[in-house]
Amino acid sequence: QVQLVESGGGLVQPGGSLRLSCAASGSIFSIYAMGWYRQAPGKQREVVAGIRSDGTTNYADSVKGRFTISRDNAKNTVYLQMNSLKPEDTAVYLCYSIIRAQSRDIMDYWGNGTLVTVSS
Repeated sequence: QVQLVESGGGLVQPGGSLRLSCAASGSIFSIYAMGWYRQAPGKQREVVAGIRSDGTTNYADSVKGRFTISRDNAKNTVYLQMNSLKPEDTAVYLCYSIIRAQSRDIMDYWGNGTLVTVSS
């Protein structure tokens, strides 16, 4: 079984920064991609950022230039550095990953989410 565990959420003032982490654990053979989604009240879940196994990254237009996604392959961990945070960034941030298990099955996994609140 594979698990994704997020950490790093919290309350921050506008203009502040947070660093989210997502660690994958379990029967992992390889990780094809990891990324972050977010969902705010009254809004649909949206892609924030992603990183592929080849290192290619993508960002939502709303966060481009402010957020940076990175990974530590040795730790099976992906990070999201969030700078210049705005109130509209307030949401539950969910980690997502496409993983090849040791059984050789390829599946997608979701973390439970970590709450980011940007407010003065």
